Amino acid sequence: MDQRVSLVTLGVADMDRARSFYVALGWEPGPSPENIEFFQAGGMVLALWDRMALAVDSGIDIEDDTEETPGSGDGWGGKVLGLNVPSAADVDEQFLSAVDAGATVLRRPATRYWGGYSGVFEDPDGHVWEIAYNPYWSVTEDGRTLLGDGRG
Repeated sequence: MDQRVSLVTLGVADMDRARSFYVALGWEPGPSPENIEFFQAGGMVLALWDRMALAVDSGIDIEDDTEETPGSGDGWGGKVLGLNVPSAADVDEQFLSAVDAGATVLRRPATRYWGGYSGVFEDPDGHVWEIAYNPYWSVTEDGRTLLGDGRG
């Protein structure tokens, strides 16, 4: 798997409050679809998204606090680390590498409602990762992820 983080998504309780906080820090919002806020952070992206929506999208049942449900319960930290790659085929390749290394599948790679392709897994310590291809963003040769026009 590529050795980099290109996206950190924080699940927030109040989007307006979270957005105001980061803007007050001097961060400038980038092009973003409705109900999510993206900030270009150097060569990576910080995203703010409703905590429950993030859990559902990641395949996490935060209401179920049993060991049989990966990523579940109050132990979930409300954040997802992301690796953006240049193509859907790269998602499949990187995802398979993670599974072969012992990752637990939370959501198999598939075409997503927002126009991209992604899958979500949990590492052995419960940290949640998404590997994604976003056709509206650019991944440079040196691994930087750059926001696009706000569609994805």
